[in-house]
Amino acid sequence: KHDVFKIETIGDAFIGVTNLVKDQDDHVKRIAEFAIDCIEAARQTQICLDDPSMGHIIIRVGLHSGPVIASVVGSRLPKYTILGDSVNTAARMESNSLPGRIQCSEQSARLLAKQSPAIPIAPRGEISIKGKGEMVTFWINEVSSKSRKHLLPSDESKKDVKKSPPRATKETAPEAQDRDIE
Repeated sequence: KHDVFKIETIGDAFIGVTNLVKDQDDHVKRIAEFAIDCIEAARQTQICLDDPSMGHIIIRVGLHSGPVIASVVGSRLPKYTILGDSVNTAARMESNSLPGRIQCSEQSARLLAKQSPAIPIAPRGEISIKGKGEMVTFWINEVSSKSRKHLLPSDESKKDVKKSPPRATKETAPEAQDRDIE
């Protein structure tokens, strides 16, 4: 439905990515809608079917947008994974989020505001993120009295927007030229 690529699950954490295996101009919208649907599905899932008094599952979600390195790691049990500061930042967004909420970085909030103006974004404010320092973060799918207009670029800044470089292919990626992994 959302075309999110599952990288892996680690314990109770799910790592998914958009705009990696194919170009998606609406990648932040896709992952935000996926996160909203995941939170709703969890809310409808009972912890224990035999004991409804235990309540329902509550998850927290974190999003970040930025460059990653995708590679196959390991020789005995190889697996496809993504690496880089963007992965770490996304993990910090999740670990500093709150149950039942979706927290994102300012980069993701700005992209989401452009890609899907219908999805509400509310500023959380500046919080301390381990290894990153103070970061301005936002809540997705929450309404606030504060306007989100500050997330949209002004007409002046639009002309300075740089396009992302083309993706490296197997033929052009330097690490792919070193050896083939099957």
